[in-house]
Amino acid sequence: MQHAMTIDVEDYFQVGAFENLITPADWDKMTPRVEANTDKLLQLFADHNTTATFFTLGWIAERFPQLIRRIVEQGHELASHGTMHQRASHQTPAEFKADVGDAKRLLEDLSGKPIVGYRAPSFSFTKQNQWAYDILAEEGYRYSSSVYPIVHDHYGIPDAPRFRYSTTSGIDEIPLSTLPMLGKNLPISGGGYFRLYPYAVTRWAVNRFAHKETQPYIFYMHPWEVDPDQPRVEGASARSKFRHYLNLKKVESRLDQLLRDFEWSSMRNLFGY
Repeated sequence: MQHAMTIDVEDYFQVGAFENLITPADWDKMTPRVEANTDKLLQLFADHNTTATFFTLGWIAERFPQLIRRIVEQGHELASHGTMHQRASHQTPAEFKADVGDAKRLLEDLSGKPIVGYRAPSFSFTKQNQWAYDILAEEGYRYSSSVYPIVHDHYGIPDAPRFRYSTTSGIDEIPLSTLPMLGKNLPISGGGYFRLYPYAVTRWAVNRFAHKETQPYIFYMHPWEVDPDQPRVEGASARSKFRHYLNLKKVESRLDQLLRDFEWSSMRNLFGY
């Protein structure tokens, strides 16, 4: 079985862990690292003949149009991560519509390709903002990958379906992957858990998922996770620092092994978009 390799394209200073310390007004003052880090991922994927989905911020695309073109030219799926990395749960419907609509139009203009996929920053679709699917449909999206069916202090809908389902708006939701364990869903889709778990645990989890389930496993990560030399953000809490900086030096080698151990493709290819 092939699995879905997905990348949330944002820079280290745009992450939710630092949103109370670095505001969007500060972003243009920061030295960007996202282009070099994404190119590192593109090279790894080329080395392993892997196709991925890149959920990309409009803010990044506007400043690095050549990076967007490289992603598409190398055969990957370009998808939307919104414009300004604002949690959908913190936006009004009008703000959300502008954010996802502007990102879609910009990405399509730069790539010449239709943008059908969306992922909310910080998996911020909740039971209270299901109106977001209606707006995605209005803007011409076809699927979302914005729900993590786990218990987490920042996100998650624990009782959401674990596999692709259709919403009342006609948008498909493709949740992040989990394993049922002791009555709860164990998060196994990558990101911080890919850095937290020993690689042997990730490999076991993906193998178990593939053995038990019929739908593809969904993996995600960020370009900043292959950048152990990124600047350290001052003033962050101990929890935020732990979550963001844990095992950054190990990610590139772990990802290389993950690409060797399993077969990967994009969301568009695997789910027929």
